[in-house]
Amino acid sequence: MRGLSIRRFGLSVANTASAEKAARQAVKHRARNVALRSKMRSAIRSVAAAIEGGKKDEAQASYKAAMPVIDALVNKQIVHRNKAARHKSRLAAGIRKMQ
Repeated sequence: MRGLSIRRFGLSVANTASAEKAARQAVKHRARNVALRSKMRSAIRSVAAAIEGGKKDEAQASYKAAMPVIDALVNKQIVHRNKAARHKSRLAAGIRKMQ
């Protein structure tokens, strides 16, 4: 039921108006969070692809572009800070290994 209105199909299990509103908000928040996580994964993938391709300049440029994306998700508490640090560390290590 991705992205579908809860109320339209009568699937709401909320008992109160506030619970219905919370359910509506959860759908919106989930959609936003899914999009942001996808953006982060794409940024990480672009750095990893540049590292695998042996393109150091491109890897460094995409790494610099990916860091604010990752940090923004940490600040919004969508991704845990340790997970973000792990990704950043591994990508940086991959770039350092390149000749």
